[in-house]
Amino acid sequence: MKILSTIVAAGFISSQVDASPVSKGTQLWRRFIASNVDDTPSYVQELNSSTYVYPQVETTEFFPMETCNGITLEDATIDQLQDYFSQGKLTSEDVVRCYLDRHMQVNPYVNSILQVNPDAVKIARDMDLERQAGIVRGPLHGIPFVVKDNYATKDKMDTTCGSYALLGSIVPRDAHVVKKLRDAGAVLFGHSTLSEWADMRTNDYSEGYSARGGQSRSPFNLTVNAGGSSTGSAGAVAANMIMFALGTETDGSIIDPAMRNGIVGFKPTVGLTSRAGVIPESEHQDSTGPMARTVRDAVYAFQYMWGIDDRDVYTYNQTGKTPEDNDYLKYLTDKQALKGAKFGLPWEKLWSLTNSAQLPRLLEVIEMIEAAGATVYNNTNFANLDVISSQGWDWQMGNVNESEFTVVKVDFYNNIKTYLSEVSNTNIKSLEDIVEYNYQYAGSEGGYPDVHPAFASGQDAFLDSLAWGGVKNETYWQAVEYVARTSRDEGIDSALNYTDPTTGENIQLDGLLVPSGLSITYQQAAKAGYPMITLPVGVLGNGRPFGLGIMQSAWQEPQLIKYGSAIEDLLNYKAKPQFLDYLGKNIPVW
Repeated sequence: MKILSTIVAAGFISSQVDASPVSKGTQLWRRFIASNVDDTPSYVQELNSSTYVYPQVETTEFFPMETCNGITLEDATIDQLQDYFSQGKLTSEDVVRCYLDRHMQVNPYVNSILQVNPDAVKIARDMDLERQAGIVRGPLHGIPFVVKDNYATKDKMDTTCGSYALLGSIVPRDAHVVKKLRDAGAVLFGHSTLSEWADMRTNDYSEGYSARGGQSRSPFNLTVNAGGSSTGSAGAVAANMIMFALGTETDGSIIDPAMRNGIVGFKPTVGLTSRAGVIPESEHQDSTGPMARTVRDAVYAFQYMWGIDDRDVYTYNQTGKTPEDNDYLKYLTDKQALKGAKFGLPWEKLWSLTNSAQLPRLLEVIEMIEAAGATVYNNTNFANLDVISSQGWDWQMGNVNESEFTVVKVDFYNNIKTYLSEVSNTNIKSLEDIVEYNYQYAGSEGGYPDVHPAFASGQDAFLDSLAWGGVKNETYWQAVEYVARTSRDEGIDSALNYTDPTTGENIQLDGLLVPSGLSITYQQAAKAGYPMITLPVGVLGNGRPFGLGIMQSAWQEPQLIKYGSAIEDLLNYKAKPQFLDYLGKNIPVW
């Protein structure tokens, strides 16, 4: 075969032959021979053993995070990223690509992110181009975030609530709060894993499991219960796979996973942030809120979430009850704000049932708050203690016309039908359709009891909702009234309106401090539709974090922001994931 030419370029010898022996036509073959073994594709593509893709089993840190263009991205804050952006040290595209690397490194183990937005890099690049043109939309400009897989996103991602039943369905529009965050310049990185149907479907289940997403796990200990139903949102933030995340809460689904993953969870008053475009559970209790590593970062997200939305009538209730200048960021403060603050400890049925392993550290934190200048009153108890379970979280407690679950199961039947009525490209249009799908594909969806280890009781909560049929009868309205009254007037509001038994002085407390690791604490805020925040304060012997919560009355987010950021500054505490039992794949989680 005649050699036409020989070219030496870029360290390679290129030999061109006159014709392909295969095509026998005009196609030319080019053969590259490396001049140095270090230049061969097989060598160049070989993984450098110093990179952090595999667990570093011979070190004390299993999943160390690489720097991003020489910048430490691990535990970075939104303010720090904005500073790097303004200095030209990082771009939003850089950060998204570095989070993609972190996702590849960690997500196969913790399974926090269900799907990555295929347009994330493009969106980040667009935000960078705006910045280059002198346009900065605000503190979230170019900041990546994820949303729980029950937030509708009108893009190339599916919104399924973890169920295969909605795979391929098409939502009509972004959820309202997602649209607001996009308009603020935030970059939607993906959807996070969750407990399927946001914990509505089953009473005995593995927290954080869904058929489509699998088992979401805690980066602190992969075998333990990581909380739910916003499990993946919390885990992704804790594992430094994202800057902030959105969760939803009906009863504990923001506070619980945030607490168990050592991050900040902020659940707003029902009606302050829109639920439109979010796969629902209960119109009376559902709330959308942020999860982040710091209070400030959570509030940055919240600032661009709240507001009135015509598609969620509950948001009209906030009229006249929000800051006149629309600014919640101004309430962020430091430990100096604790001087003169007045807090209460609802001891009976709440602090009295605290986990004994958590209590010493929690009381130490209370002493620190007092030393910083605050007054903490003990026994600021709820007026009605009979509605608080002594056996832990129980939403079926009480008679049918007094039960939280009565409200939720009736709401769900109706609310899910309303949501599905706008979703196209699917035959799933009602709870009946969902139940039938779970029966038909019981092997993956666990429609029957004891078929799937993640769904021990099958879909019993769905069946309870289905049996009622969404009828808003007298019993339902009695339950709505009872749950609201006993959790508000006879609950949180009565505890906040404290009368000192010694002096007779009436004191309006700045907040109720509670152990957020105790499920019956956040259940009271959930039933009332009131706001709550949780802060990380310690870690148990099994590596799982726990926290301190602050509860307040409706529309009192300014108080939670003020004192949440003040206590955070005082403690200066950070829980670092240890990835214990990193190969753990148990279902259910313990």
